[in-house]
Amino acid sequence: MSRVCELTGKGRQVGHNVSHANNKTKRVFLPNLQNVSLISDALGRTVRLKVSTHGLRSVEHNGGLDNWLVKTRDEKLSLKARRLKRDIKKKLNAATAA
Repeated sequence: MSRVCELTGKGRQVGHNVSHANNKTKRVFLPNLQNVSLISDALGRTVRLKVSTHGLRSVEHNGGLDNWLVKTRDEKLSLKARRLKRDIKKKLNAATAA
């Protein structure tokens, strides 16, 4: 499994370790990923996702998982998150139609 946030698409970055003598060696900066259970109000269940702490703060700021997924473009989301977004949209459309 790659080290990429399923909600924001934040992944690893490449840089240098720089010594006191200014020698540069390659290194990677990994995102702070956490396995979390987020509650979907529309679906009425919890969803397990691998999310960065930045993504988790963004979800809370936007008022929950459902609002975050509806507002976010599909290019940033993982396949699992896109499927979840589709299910949430179906459920919300069915609720407004009824």
